[in-house]
Amino acid sequence: MPTSQKNHSDSTALPNDLKAEQALGLIGLGLMQKMSQEGNPALDWSIEDHGEKADLLALRQRLEITSLAIETGAPLSTSEVSQLLGARPGSTKTQRGGLTARRISRNVWKLSRSENDQAHWRN
Repeated sequence: MPTSQKNHSDSTALPNDLKAEQALGLIGLGLMQKMSQEGNPALDWSIEDHGEKADLLALRQRLEITSLAIETGAPLSTSEVSQLLGARPGSTKTQRGGLTARRISRNVWKLSRSENDQAHWRN
């Protein structure tokens, strides 16, 4: 009589056909988790941090300064425009986030609101 073979499906068993890159990735992930358990949670990038808080005071100050610069038409330096726009202007006219920065002369910029018909938003 032929002997019947039992099929075991062990869900905890790892497949034998792991590539070297996959094995190295698993080792690295395990190492990072072990290091975070030992008291350095800043190194554990595998866990999402939902406890981050925005710096609302800095945001409010940035918005107020942007509004003041638009209303007064005060000349701004390139570094000031970079700080307010969040990026360094790359040409003589730069639009970002509903704002337009126009270069008047070397290192002198004027900030204004972008026109509604010229603003292009992408999804």
